[in-house]
Amino acid sequence: MIVVTGGTGNVGRSLVAKLAREGETVTAVARHITPEDVPSGVRAVAADLARPAGLAPALEGATALFLLVAGDDPEGILKQAAAAGVTKVVLLSSQGAGTRPHEYAHAAGFEAALAASGAAFTVLRSGGMASNAFAWAESVRLHRRAAAPFADVALPFVDPDDVAAVAAAVLRQDGHDGVTYTLTGPAATTPRQRAAALAHALAEPVTFVEQSREKARAQLARFMPSAVVEATLSILGEPTAEEQSVSADVERILGRPAAPFAAWAVRNAPAFR
Repeated sequence: MIVVTGGTGNVGRSLVAKLAREGETVTAVARHITPEDVPSGVRAVAADLARPAGLAPALEGATALFLLVAGDDPEGILKQAAAAGVTKVVLLSSQGAGTRPHEYAHAAGFEAALAASGAAFTVLRSGGMASNAFAWAESVRLHRRAAAPFADVALPFVDPDDVAAVAAAVLRQDGHDGVTYTLTGPAATTPRQRAAALAHALAEPVTFVEQSREKARAQLARFMPSAVVEATLSILGEPTAEEQSVSADVERILGRPAAPFAAWAVRNAPAFR
């Protein structure tokens, strides 16, 4: 049985559905989850990664775990997993854990705890996700307007469905133990280009407005800790060469190219209409 934490999120929802289609026994975990939130045959368990002791019911009978970087006690989570009989852990981390470990100390700490846990493990370091564009959904629906800082700085955003597909492959296959994969899209795109791709998907104009760093900071601070806000702005505005590079890991594992942002925009256009 495979346990998927963050089972209702952008990656987790897709991963749960894919594993279920492939015949796996799956438990989806999230803080607020009901049976109506998951496909038929999938077990839904409400639990919080910030409270590892409460994970025992979700982990009962599990052999593999898809783990998010959440909460502040990775060792506690991993001890619960080991006690339940989990032998494989796939961690969804951040590319920043490798490129900026001091700024992404939370993710780097989860990676270190996993490496010391004794479990067979794989780390998936995701770049920025295409689904970040959902932050534009309301303004695009109401005003056909998208705002972001650093209008012409390009990054290879990855489709969360590709992250889920890689996670499914790694969870179900052998040969990935101890490996760290970096997951990106097939090309670096700018915020201005992503807004244009969304306009094309909608077949309607979308006005792009470049935000100041200060305005973007204030917006991100509504739902991110201050340290994460600054690290995010640094990647968005002053990415390293590695952060702007396209990784071949998605294609290497899936046997096909990573999906471009434009494909994500077409698939998710109803959210912006």
